[in-house]
Amino acid sequence: MTTVLLTLGRLPKALDLARGFAKAGCRVLVAEPYGWTLAGASRHVAREFKVPPPVKGKVAYLAALAEIVRREGVDLVVPVSEETMHVAHLAGLLPESAGLFTMPPEQVLALHDKARFVETAAAMGLTVPVSAPLGSAEAEALARSGPVVVKPVFSCSGNGLSILRGREPLPPADAGAPAVVQRFVEGGEHSTCTIAQGGRVVATMVYRGAVMSGSVAVAFERVDVPAISAWVERFVAETGWSGFISFDFIIDAGGVPYAIECNPRATSGVHFWEGEDIARAVLEPGWQGPVRVRRHRTLQQFYACLTETQGAMLRGKGFWPSLKSLATTRDVSWDWRDPWPFLSMIGTSWPIIWQSITKGARFGEVATQDVGWYEG
Repeated sequence: MTTVLLTLGRLPKALDLARGFAKAGCRVLVAEPYGWTLAGASRHVAREFKVPPPVKGKVAYLAALAEIVRREGVDLVVPVSEETMHVAHLAGLLPESAGLFTMPPEQVLALHDKARFVETAAAMGLTVPVSAPLGSAEAEALARSGPVVVKPVFSCSGNGLSILRGREPLPPADAGAPAVVQRFVEGGEHSTCTIAQGGRVVATMVYRGAVMSGSVAVAFERVDVPAISAWVERFVAETGWSGFISFDFIIDAGGVPYAIECNPRATSGVHFWEGEDIARAVLEPGWQGPVRVRRHRTLQQFYACLTETQGAMLRGKGFWPSLKSLATTRDVSWDWRDPWPFLSMIGTSWPIIWQSITKGARFGEVATQDVGWYEG
Protein backbone atom coordinates (compact mmCIF):
# COMPACT_ATOMS: atom_id res chain seq x y z
CA MET A 1 0.00 0.00 0.00
CA THR A 2 1.33 3.45 -0.95
CA THR A 3 1.69 5.85 1.98
CA VAL A 4 1.06 9.53 1.18
CA LEU A 5 1.91 12.43 3.50
CA LEU A 6 -0.07 15.66 3.10
CA THR A 7 1.80 18.57 4.66
CA LEU A 8 -1.25 20.61 5.73
CA GLY A 9 -4.67 19.56 6.96
CA ARG A 10 -6.56 22.70 7.95
CA LEU A 11 -7.94 23.66 4.53
CA PRO A 12 -10.80 22.08 2.55
CA LYS A 13 -8.49 21.24 -0.37
CA ALA A 14 -6.46 19.04 2.01
CA LEU A 15 -9.65 17.15 2.84
CA ASP A 16 -10.39 16.60 -0.87
CA LEU A 17 -6.87 15.31 -1.43
CA ALA A 18 -7.03 13.03 1.61
CA ARG A 19 -10.31 11.50 0.48
CA GLY A 20 -9.02 11.09 -3.06
CA PHE A 21 -5.78 9.34 -2.11
CA ALA A 22 -7.63 7.03 0.30
CA LYS A 23 -10.13 6.06 -2.40
CA ALA A 24 -7.17 5.31 -4.67
CA GLY A 25 -6.00 2.75 -2.10
CA CYS A 26 -3.39 4.82 -0.26
CA ARG A 27 -2.66 5.16 3.44
CA VAL A 28 -2.99 8.88 4.10
CA LEU A 29 -1.08 10.81 6.77
CA VAL A 30 -1.30 14.51 7.61
CA ALA A 31 1.42 16.74 9.12
CA GLU A 32 0.10 19.99 10.56
CA PRO A 33 1.19 22.70 13.05
CA TYR A 34 -2.37 22.90 14.44
CA GLY A 35 -2.43 19.25 15.44
CA TRP A 36 -6.15 18.49 14.89
CA THR A 37 -7.59 19.69 11.61
CA LEU A 38 -10.39 19.45 9.07
CA ALA A 39 -8.65 16.74 7.04
CA GLY A 40 -7.39 14.98 10.16
CA ALA A 41 -10.99 14.52 11.30
CA SER A 42 -11.74 12.44 8.21
CA ARG A 43 -12.10 8.68 8.40
CA HIS A 44 -9.83 8.57 5.36
CA VAL A 45 -6.78 9.82 7.31
CA ALA A 46 -4.85 7.12 9.15
CA ARG A 47 -2.82 9.46 11.41
CA GLU A 48 -2.21 13.16 11.93
CA PHE A 49 1.08 14.49 13.28
CA LYS A 50 1.68 17.85 14.93
CA VAL A 51 4.80 19.59 13.60
CA PRO A 52 6.35 22.97 14.46
CA PRO A 53 5.22 25.82 12.19
CA PRO A 54 7.87 26.79 9.63
CA VAL A 55 7.66 30.49 10.56
CA LYS A 56 9.07 29.54 13.97
CA GLY A 57 11.99 27.70 12.41
CA LYS A 58 12.46 26.22 8.96
CA VAL A 59 15.07 23.67 10.07
CA ALA A 60 12.89 22.22 12.83
CA TYR A 61 9.89 22.05 10.49
CA LEU A 62 11.77 20.19 7.77
CA ALA A 63 13.40 17.87 10.30
CA ALA A 64 9.99 16.95 11.70
CA LEU A 65 8.61 16.18 8.25
CA ALA A 66 11.68 14.14 7.29
CA GLU A 67 11.38 12.13 10.49
CA ILE A 68 7.73 11.30 9.76
CA VAL A 69 8.71 10.19 6.25
CA ARG A 70 11.41 7.86 7.60
CA ARG A 71 9.44 6.49 10.56
CA GLU A 72 6.19 5.91 8.67
CA GLY A 73 7.69 4.67 5.42
CA VAL A 74 6.14 7.48 3.36
CA ASP A 75 6.27 6.91 -0.40
CA LEU A 76 5.09 10.34 -1.56
CA VAL A 77 4.98 13.78 0.08
CA VAL A 78 2.27 16.06 -1.32
CA PRO A 79 2.29 19.74 -0.26
CA VAL A 80 -1.15 21.33 -0.10
CA SER A 81 -0.94 25.12 0.11
CA GLU A 82 1.41 27.94 1.12
CA GLU A 83 3.67 25.52 2.99
CA THR A 84 4.78 24.25 -0.44
CA MET A 85 7.59 26.82 -0.52
CA HIS A 86 9.03 25.27 2.64
CA VAL A 87 8.28 21.65 1.77
CA ALA A 88 10.17 22.00 -1.53
CA HIS A 89 13.35 22.16 0.58
CA LEU A 90 12.78 18.54 1.65
CA ALA A 91 14.24 17.46 -1.68
CA GLY A 92 17.67 16.60 -0.27
CA LEU A 93 16.43 15.27 3.07
CA LEU A 94 14.25 12.37 1.95
CA PRO A 95 15.25 8.73 1.40
CA GLU A 96 15.55 7.69 -2.23
CA SER A 97 12.33 5.69 -1.93
CA ALA A 98 10.24 8.79 -1.15
CA GLY A 99 8.95 11.15 -3.82
CA LEU A 100 8.00 14.81 -3.54
CA PHE A 101 5.20 16.24 -5.68
CA THR A 102 6.64 19.65 -6.40
CA MET A 103 9.65 21.19 -8.10
CA PRO A 104 13.08 22.01 -6.57
CA PRO A 105 13.01 25.00 -4.19
CA GLU A 106 14.83 27.42 -6.48
CA GLN A 107 12.16 26.93 -9.17
CA VAL A 108 9.26 27.07 -6.73
CA LEU A 109 10.52 30.28 -5.10
CA ALA A 110 11.21 31.90 -8.48
CA LEU A 111 7.49 31.68 -9.28
CA HIS A 112 6.29 32.51 -5.77
CA ASP A 113 8.25 35.76 -6.19
CA LYS A 114 5.71 38.01 -7.93
CA ALA A 115 8.37 40.09 -9.68
CA ARG A 116 10.45 37.16 -10.93
CA PHE A 117 7.35 35.33 -12.15
CA VAL A 118 6.39 38.25 -14.38
CA GLU A 119 9.93 38.35 -15.79
CA THR A 120 9.85 34.60 -16.45
CA ALA A 121 6.49 34.70 -18.24
CA ALA A 122 7.37 37.82 -20.23
CA ALA A 123 10.57 36.15 -21.45
CA MET A 124 8.38 33.39 -22.90
CA GLY A 125 6.29 35.97 -24.75
CA LEU A 126 3.27 35.33 -22.54
CA THR A 127 0.92 38.15 -21.56
CA VAL A 128 1.59 39.70 -18.13
CA PRO A 129 1.12 43.26 -16.85
CA VAL A 130 4.00 45.70 -17.21
CA SER A 131 5.76 45.62 -13.83
CA ALA A 132 8.66 47.27 -12.01
CA PRO A 133 10.23 47.10 -8.54
CA LEU A 134 8.83 49.57 -6.02
CA GLY A 135 11.38 52.35 -5.57
CA SER A 136 12.58 52.31 -9.18
CA ALA A 137 12.21 55.06 -11.74
CA GLU A 138 10.24 52.63 -13.90
CA ALA A 139 7.72 52.14 -11.10
CA GLU A 140 7.31 55.89 -10.69
CA ALA A 141 6.68 56.25 -14.41
CA LEU A 142 4.10 53.46 -14.30
CA ALA A 143 2.25 55.17 -11.45
CA ARG A 144 2.17 58.47 -13.36
CA SER A 145 0.76 56.78 -16.47
CA GLY A 146 -2.38 55.32 -14.89
CA PRO A 147 -3.79 53.00 -12.21
CA VAL A 148 -1.35 50.52 -10.68
CA VAL A 149 -1.32 47.65 -8.21
CA VAL A 150 1.30 47.58 -5.45
CA LYS A 151 1.92 44.27 -3.70
CA PRO A 152 4.64 42.55 -1.70
CA VAL A 153 6.92 40.28 -3.68
CA PHE A 154 6.21 37.50 -1.16
CA SER A 155 2.65 37.33 0.14
CA CYS A 156 -0.55 35.32 -0.09
CA SER A 157 -4.33 35.82 0.09
CA GLY A 158 -4.00 39.42 -1.08
CA ASN A 159 -2.17 40.50 2.06
CA GLY A 160 -0.54 43.91 1.63
CA LEU A 161 -2.05 44.54 -1.80
CA SER A 162 -3.23 48.05 -2.69
CA ILE A 163 -4.66 49.58 -5.87
CA LEU A 164 -3.77 53.19 -6.68
CA ARG A 165 -6.29 54.51 -9.19
CA GLY A 166 -5.80 58.27 -9.07
CA ARG A 167 -2.07 58.68 -9.75
CA GLU A 168 -1.48 59.10 -6.01
CA PRO A 169 2.16 58.77 -4.89
CA LEU A 170 3.64 55.32 -4.43
CA PRO A 171 4.49 54.18 -0.88
CA PRO A 172 8.17 54.32 0.07
CA ALA A 173 10.25 51.30 -0.81
CA ASP A 174 11.38 49.05 2.05
CA ALA A 175 14.47 46.93 1.44
CA GLY A 176 13.27 44.51 4.10
CA ALA A 177 9.93 43.99 2.39
CA PRO A 178 10.37 44.34 -1.38
CA ALA A 179 7.28 45.05 -3.46
CA VAL A 180 6.34 45.20 -7.11
CA VAL A 181 4.29 47.80 -8.98
CA GLN A 182 2.10 46.48 -11.80
CA ARG A 183 -0.03 48.24 -14.34
CA PHE A 184 -3.66 47.72 -13.32
CA VAL A 185 -5.52 45.62 -15.89
CA GLU A 186 -9.24 46.31 -15.99
CA GLY A 187 -11.34 43.19 -16.41
CA GLY A 188 -12.68 40.01 -14.84
CA GLU A 189 -10.50 37.99 -12.49
CA HIS A 190 -10.11 34.26 -13.03
CA SER A 191 -8.02 31.61 -11.30
CA THR A 192 -6.64 28.25 -12.31
CA CYS A 193 -5.34 25.04 -10.82
CA THR A 194 -3.25 22.61 -12.84
CA ILE A 195 -1.87 19.12 -12.28
CA ALA A 196 1.36 18.79 -14.25
CA GLN A 197 3.78 15.94 -14.86
CA GLY A 198 7.13 16.52 -16.58
CA GLY A 199 6.02 19.64 -18.43
CA ARG A 200 2.72 18.06 -19.49
CA VAL A 201 -0.63 19.41 -18.36
CA VAL A 202 -2.68 16.51 -17.02
CA ALA A 203 -5.65 18.73 -16.16
CA THR A 204 -6.38 22.44 -15.74
CA MET A 205 -9.39 23.89 -13.95
CA VAL A 206 -10.41 27.50 -14.63
CA TYR A 207 -12.75 29.14 -12.15
CA ARG A 208 -13.79 32.51 -10.76
CA GLY A 209 -14.95 33.78 -7.40
CA ALA A 210 -18.71 33.73 -6.78
CA VAL A 211 -18.51 34.98 -3.17
CA MET A 212 -15.45 36.85 -1.92
CA SER A 213 -14.00 37.27 1.56
CA GLY A 214 -11.71 40.23 0.93
CA SER A 215 -9.60 39.12 -2.03
CA VAL A 216 -10.12 35.39 -1.32
CA ALA A 217 -12.92 33.44 -3.00
CA VAL A 218 -15.01 31.35 -0.60
CA ALA A 219 -17.48 30.24 -3.28
CA PHE A 220 -16.32 29.45 -6.80
CA GLU A 221 -17.75 28.86 -10.25
CA ARG A 222 -15.95 26.77 -12.85
CA VAL A 223 -15.78 28.23 -16.32
CA ASP A 224 -14.23 27.39 -19.69
CA VAL A 225 -11.71 29.90 -21.04
CA PRO A 226 -9.60 28.28 -23.80
CA ALA A 227 -7.19 31.24 -23.97
CA ILE A 228 -6.30 30.78 -20.29
CA SER A 229 -5.89 27.02 -20.66
CA ALA A 230 -3.56 27.57 -23.63
CA TRP A 231 -1.50 30.12 -21.65
CA VAL A 232 -1.08 27.62 -18.81
CA GLU A 233 -0.19 24.75 -21.13
CA ARG A 234 2.61 26.76 -22.72
CA PHE A 235 4.01 27.91 -19.37
CA VAL A 236 4.01 24.36 -17.97
CA ALA A 237 5.76 23.04 -21.08
CA GLU A 238 8.43 25.76 -21.06
CA THR A 239 9.23 25.22 -17.37
CA GLY A 240 9.00 21.42 -17.44
CA TRP A 241 6.78 21.64 -14.38
CA SER A 242 5.78 18.69 -12.22
CA GLY A 243 3.36 19.24 -9.36
CA PHE A 244 0.43 21.53 -8.74
CA ILE A 245 0.68 25.01 -10.23
CA SER A 246 -1.91 27.79 -10.25
CA PHE A 247 -2.34 31.29 -11.66
CA ASP A 248 -4.51 34.35 -11.23
CA PHE A 249 -5.57 36.10 -14.45
CA ILE A 250 -7.35 39.26 -15.52
CA ILE A 251 -9.16 39.06 -18.87
CA ASP A 252 -9.21 42.49 -20.47
CA ALA A 253 -11.96 43.98 -22.65
CA GLY A 254 -10.39 42.42 -25.74
CA GLY A 255 -10.48 38.93 -24.25
CA VAL A 256 -6.72 38.77 -23.64
CA PRO A 257 -5.73 36.97 -20.39
CA TYR A 258 -2.99 38.62 -18.33
CA ALA A 259 -1.42 36.46 -15.64
CA ILE A 260 -1.04 38.71 -12.60
CA GLU A 261 0.65 36.15 -10.35
CA CYS A 262 1.57 32.52 -9.96
CA ASN A 263 0.92 30.18 -7.03
CA PRO A 264 3.24 27.17 -7.43
CA ARG A 265 0.83 25.01 -5.43
CA ALA A 266 -2.75 23.75 -5.37
CA THR A 267 -5.70 26.14 -5.08
CA SER A 268 -9.45 25.78 -4.60
CA GLY A 269 -9.76 24.57 -8.18
CA VAL A 270 -9.06 21.04 -6.89
CA HIS A 271 -12.61 20.93 -5.49
CA PHE A 272 -14.06 20.63 -9.00
CA TRP A 273 -12.28 17.35 -9.78
CA GLU A 274 -13.08 13.86 -8.58
CA GLY A 275 -10.62 13.24 -5.75
CA GLU A 276 -9.67 9.72 -6.80
CA ASP A 277 -8.72 10.99 -10.26
CA ILE A 278 -6.53 13.70 -8.74
CA ALA A 279 -4.75 10.99 -6.78
CA ARG A 280 -4.19 8.84 -9.87
CA ALA A 281 -2.84 11.82 -11.81
CA VAL A 282 -0.40 12.59 -8.98
CA LEU A 283 0.65 9.00 -8.25
CA GLU A 284 1.21 7.95 -11.88
CA PRO A 285 3.50 10.31 -13.87
CA GLY A 286 2.34 8.79 -17.16
CA TRP A 287 -1.37 8.99 -16.31
CA GLN A 288 -3.37 9.29 -19.52
CA GLY A 289 -6.84 8.83 -18.12
CA PRO A 290 -9.26 11.73 -17.73
CA VAL A 291 -9.48 13.70 -14.52
CA ARG A 292 -13.23 13.74 -14.16
CA VAL A 293 -15.02 16.98 -13.32
CA ARG A 294 -17.74 16.96 -10.68
CA ARG A 295 -21.23 17.83 -11.83
CA HIS A 296 -21.47 20.93 -9.63
CA ARG A 297 -20.58 24.13 -11.49
CA THR A 298 -20.55 26.22 -8.29
CA LEU A 299 -19.15 25.19 -4.89
CA GLN A 300 -18.77 26.98 -1.56
CA GLN A 301 -17.01 26.85 1.77
CA PHE A 302 -20.16 26.93 3.88
CA TYR A 303 -18.94 28.48 7.13
CA ALA A 304 -16.91 31.18 5.38
CA CYS A 305 -19.93 32.01 3.19
CA LEU A 306 -22.15 32.06 6.28
CA THR A 307 -19.85 34.69 7.78
CA GLU A 308 -20.05 36.77 4.60
CA THR A 309 -23.85 36.46 4.58
CA GLN A 310 -24.01 37.65 8.17
CA GLY A 311 -21.75 40.56 7.25
CA ALA A 312 -24.02 41.46 4.32
CA MET A 313 -26.99 41.52 6.70
CA LEU A 314 -25.19 43.89 9.08
CA ARG A 315 -24.10 46.12 6.18
CA GLY A 316 -27.63 46.14 4.76
CA LYS A 317 -26.31 45.37 1.30
CA GLY A 318 -26.33 42.14 -0.69
CA PHE A 319 -27.96 40.02 2.02
CA TRP A 320 -30.66 38.29 -0.06
CA PRO A 321 -28.36 37.23 -2.92
CA SER A 322 -25.84 35.98 -0.35
CA LEU A 323 -28.51 34.04 1.50
CA LYS A 324 -29.79 32.46 -1.71
CA SER A 325 -26.27 31.44 -2.69
CA LEU A 326 -25.64 30.01 0.78
CA ALA A 327 -28.82 27.93 0.67
CA THR A 328 -28.42 26.55 -2.84
CA THR A 329 -24.68 25.97 -3.32
CA ARG A 330 -22.96 22.66 -2.56
CA ASP A 331 -20.38 22.76 0.24
CA VAL A 332 -16.89 21.52 -0.63
CA SER A 333 -16.41 19.57 2.62
CA TRP A 334 -19.75 17.83 3.14
CA ASP A 335 -19.91 14.09 2.43
CA TRP A 336 -22.57 11.97 4.15
CA ARG A 337 -20.17 9.01 4.03
CA ASP A 338 -17.53 11.06 5.87
CA PRO A 339 -19.54 13.65 7.85
CA TRP A 340 -17.27 14.38 10.79
CA PRO A 341 -14.98 16.93 9.09
CA PHE A 342 -17.95 19.18 8.29
CA LEU A 343 -19.68 18.66 11.65
CA SER A 344 -16.51 19.31 13.67
CA MET A 345 -15.33 22.25 11.56
CA ILE A 346 -15.89 24.87 14.30
CA GLY A 347 -13.53 22.92 16.54
CA THR A 348 -10.88 22.11 13.96
CA SER A 349 -10.94 25.69 12.65
CA TRP A 350 -10.79 27.29 16.09
CA PRO A 351 -7.13 28.43 15.79
CA ILE A 352 -8.07 30.34 12.62
CA ILE A 353 -11.29 31.68 14.14
CA TRP A 354 -9.46 32.89 17.26
CA GLN A 355 -6.76 34.66 15.26
CA SER A 356 -9.40 36.23 13.04
CA ILE A 357 -11.23 37.59 16.09
CA THR A 358 -8.18 38.81 17.99
CA LYS A 359 -6.42 40.31 14.98
CA GLY A 360 -9.53 41.72 13.32
CA ALA A 361 -8.58 39.97 10.08
CA ARG A 362 -10.43 37.78 7.59
CA PHE A 363 -10.08 34.00 7.64
CA GLY A 364 -8.05 33.94 4.44
CA GLU A 365 -5.52 36.38 5.86
CA VAL A 366 -4.73 34.33 8.96
CA ALA A 367 -5.28 30.77 7.70
CA THR A 368 -1.74 30.40 6.37
CA GLN A 369 0.27 33.02 8.27
CA ASP A 370 2.29 30.41 10.14
CA VAL A 371 3.18 28.40 7.04
CA GLY A 372 3.70 31.04 4.35
CA TRP A 373 7.02 32.07 2.81
CA TYR A 374 7.59 35.80 3.19
CA GLU A 375 11.26 36.34 2.41
CA GLY A 376 13.76 36.00 -0.39
